[in-house]
Amino acid sequence: MGTFGTSMKFKTASVVLAVLAAVGVGTWIYQLMNGLGVTGMNNSTSWGLYITCFMFFVGLSAGGLIVASSASVFHIAQFKKVAVPAIILSTVCICCAGMFVLIDLGGIQRIWNVLVSPNPMSPLLWDICVITCYLVINVLYLYFMTSKRANPHAVSIISRFALPIAILVHSVTAWIFGLQLAREAWYSAIMAPIFVASAMDSGLALLLIVLLALQAAKVFELGRKLMATLAGLLATCIAVDAFFIGCELLTVAYPQTAGGMETLGTLFNGVTSPFFWFEIIAGLLIPFCILVFSANRQRPKLVILASALVVVGVFFKRVWLLFTAFVHPNVYGAPGISSGSSAGVHAGATDIWSTLGVYAPTWVEIMVVVGVVSLGALAFLVLASKLLKPSDETTAQAA
Repeated sequence: MGTFGTSMKFKTASVVLAVLAAVGVGTWIYQLMNGLGVTGMNNSTSWGLYITCFMFFVGLSAGGLIVASSASVFHIAQFKKVAVPAIILSTVCICCAGMFVLIDLGGIQRIWNVLVSPNPMSPLLWDICVITCYLVINVLYLYFMTSKRANPHAVSIISRFALPIAILVHSVTAWIFGLQLAREAWYSAIMAPIFVASAMDSGLALLLIVLLALQAAKVFELGRKLMATLAGLLATCIAVDAFFIGCELLTVAYPQTAGGMETLGTLFNGVTSPFFWFEIIAGLLIPFCILVFSANRQRPKLVILASALVVVGVFFKRVWLLFTAFVHPNVYGAPGISSGSSAGVHAGATDIWSTLGVYAPTWVEIMVVVGVVSLGALAFLVLASKLLKPSDETTAQAA
């Protein structure tokens, strides 16, 4: 273990993250005891902050693995330098994503129903299968790269499976939404490309932030040349992401259907418009304008700023993409959207069985999310302190 793992800052950060993770676990137990009614979710908004974070962390994970596996598949030698931290980050993020799915189920025991009575037509089952394969590949990838008996040939073979799986894991997540014909804001043929593009820019942006943080902690030497290369790749991914969003908006707007115009109205000046415009302006336009100039890609502070804006922007994209579809119910005046209960007609907007409702995350959801993120950050610190050894640092600096 290098100086990173024994420093006072590392120990302090670990203690703080462990405390936050423990508080999150305690809050989750409270949710298990009282049911999902303690969250802000209701009959009209059946998915909330947990699924938002699930989508977000799947994308963060996929971006890191794509960068790492590209080093072997396309023989990009300079990317091999960041492969280990990228895989560590990818593994931690996919574990966080899986935890959010289990938390949203309302009880881990319910996963048993998926195992004993799987529905092959359910995109959720596809997602569980591909996430499991994805996690296994990450663990094997990490083992063969960092074990005492490192096996470059095994890494090369695994990387050829890792790249398509990384793309598939976010594509299947997109199909959970894109195949929902009943939801105007989700039903889209290009939902998977949109998800993959945002996974690339958010995952690459987070990787850049982490690498520069490790460099500041004197654990890893990124170097200005590689930083500029990754930042240039990030600018390209941002442009592709913006292009797909433009295609989606045009597809929704051009037929001028009632549902499509309602969706655009909600995005442009409705309840989800602040998230939409932040993502367009601060999450795409500003970072691209920063990184499109080669001189800016040589400046760590500007790269961190652009990367942070991209990460926040993609999170906001998950917010507006998820909740815009819940603003307008499928059938007005029904006695309950999914419960079929006549009580839903007379319930208030904050009642979980109301026909029309509003959503805002409760303190329970917020603390559970803080706990999961803290646990993921703690896991990354521990793995980085053990796997980014002094020998790795020396090799990176020599390169």
